Amino acid sequence: MDGVEIGGPIQDRFDEILTPEALAFVATLQREFDGRRLELLEARQARQAELSAGGTLDFLPETRHVRESEWHVAPPAPGLVDRRVEITGPVDRKMTINALNSGAKVWLADFEDANAPTWENTISGQLNLRDALDRNLDFSVGEKSYALKPDSELATIVVRPRGWHLDEKHLTLDGRPFSASLVDFGLYFFHSARRQMAKGKGPYFYLPKIESHLEARLWNDVFVRAQELLEIPRGTIRATVLIETYPAAFEMEEILYELRDHSAGLNAGRWDYLFSVIKKFRTRGREFLLPERNAVTMTAPFMRAYTELLVSTCHRRGAHAIGGMAAFIPSRRDPEVNKVALEKVTADKTRESGDGFDGSWVAHPDLVPICRDVFDAVLEDRPNQLHRLREDVSVSAADLLAVSKTPGDITEAGLRNNVDVALRYLAAWMGGLGAVAIHNLMEDAATAEISRSQIWQWIHNGIELADTGAVVTRELVEKIIDEELAKIKAEPGYDEALYGQATALFKEVALDDDFAEFLTLPAYARMP
Repeated sequence: MDGVEIGGPIQDRFDEILTPEALAFVATLQREFDGRRLELLEARQARQAELSAGGTLDFLPETRHVRESEWHVAPPAPGLVDRRVEITGPVDRKMTINALNSGAKVWLADFEDANAPTWENTISGQLNLRDALDRNLDFSVGEKSYALKPDSELATIVVRPRGWHLDEKHLTLDGRPFSASLVDFGLYFFHSARRQMAKGKGPYFYLPKIESHLEARLWNDVFVRAQELLEIPRGTIRATVLIETYPAAFEMEEILYELRDHSAGLNAGRWDYLFSVIKKFRTRGREFLLPERNAVTMTAPFMRAYTELLVSTCHRRGAHAIGGMAAFIPSRRDPEVNKVALEKVTADKTRESGDGFDGSWVAHPDLVPICRDVFDAVLEDRPNQLHRLREDVSVSAADLLAVSKTPGDITEAGLRNNVDVALRYLAAWMGGLGAVAIHNLMEDAATAEISRSQIWQWIHNGIELADTGAVVTRELVEKIIDEELAKIKAEPGYDEALYGQATALFKEVALDDDFAEFLTLPAYARMP
C-alpha cells in the first residue's frame, strides 16, 4: 500500500491481519478523517484553556433544538436487545475465551484502558477476535484447557478501540502515525464485520473518551464511510458511547443524536469520569477538589446527577443506559473480604437496576451471576427497562458541577494507596499488561489516572491530610514513593527495570508543574 509503513515486527500470523487490502482500507479512513481528528483535539485544548481561565461547563445553547425536539435512535440491534450484564477485559487469548463463555450478555473486548498497547497486543488481539468468530480459538495452561461454548451461549462482542487522542506509532502513513482509533476500528471492521453479520449480529463498538458531540459526529461519519467502502448497509454498525468525560455529560442528547442511526446507547464510565472532573478543573481551587479516590461513591450528589441524567436521556430517546464497573476480584483465600465486597457489588447493582439502567459491567466472570440475578429481579421477563422514561428526573448544570458537596476526607492512607496502586499498575502496563489485579480489584488505566491527578491537585492546593495534618508537597510524595516502593521490593516477583520505569513515569505525571493530559501518552512513548 503506497505510503503505509509497518514499524513493528511481523510475528506469526500477523500477515493475516496486516493484509494489503486491510491496510488500504484503514489508510483510506486515515486520509479522509485524520485532519478532522487533529482539529477536534485542538478544540479540546482551547476548551481546557477556557476552563482554566475561569470558564465553566453548561448545556449548549446552540443545540437547544436537539434537546427540545422529538427523535429516537435506531431500534436495538440483534445481540444488543438484552444487555443486563456485560463483562469487560483485554483481548488476550485466555480472556477472549473466558469472557465469551462467562454467561454475560455482552463482552467489551478492550483495546483501550484494559489493554497495554504493545504492537503484539494490538495485532494479536485482532487475531483473537477473528479466531473466536471462526471458532478457531483455544488455550491451554499446564493441564488446564479452555475452549469456546456453542455460539448460542457466547456473549456478544463489542469492541472498544483506543480514544481519538492516541496514535499508533507502529503504523505510519506518509511518515505520520495512524490514529489508533482508526487502526483498532478499521482492522476489526475489515476482518470481522461480515463474520459477525453471518452470525446474525453485527460489528458493534464502545467509543471512549469522547468530549463533545462533534467528536461523536466524526465517529458517525467514519461509520458511514466504512460501510460504504465494504458495501455493508448503513446502520449495521452500532456504538455505545462511554460518558466518561466531564464535558460529555453536558452533551449526552447531542451525542446520541449525532450517532442516532448507529447508536446503541450510553454507558456511565465512572472511573474516567472522576479523572476528567479533576483534570478539567484542576487549577480552580477547592471548589473542584474531591476526597481521596476510595471515598468517592456513586451516591455523591454530582455522581447521582450524572447517572440519573444518563438514564433519563437514554430512555427518552429509545437508547440503552448501561451502568458502571464492579471491579472486585473474588478471593479464594479470604472469605471475609469476599463477603464484604460482594455485599458492596450487590448494593451497587441494586441501585443501578432500581434507577432504570438496562445492564451493568463486571470485571470478573464470578460476578456475572450476581449482576444477572440483581437485574433479573427487576427486569423479570423484559429484556431491558427502556419503558422507564424517568420523567421524574430533573438535572441542572449546577447539579452536575456540585463537586464540592462530595463527602469524605484526604488522608495519608489515601495518599499512600494512590501511590502504591499507581506504581503497581504502571509497572504492569510497561510490561504489557493493561488489566491488573491489585488488592482484590481489577484496575485499568483510569485507576492510575485518578491516582496521579489527585496527587497533582493536592500538591497544587496545599492540602492538609486529615489524619496527620501534614501538607501534601512534592517532598512528602517523593518520601512516600520511596517508602511504598521499598514495601513492593520485598514482595516476590519484583522487577527492578519495570518499577524503575514506572517510578520515573509516575513522578513525571504526578509531580511536574505541567499536567500531562493523559499519562498513557508519555507511557506509550516509553514503550517499544
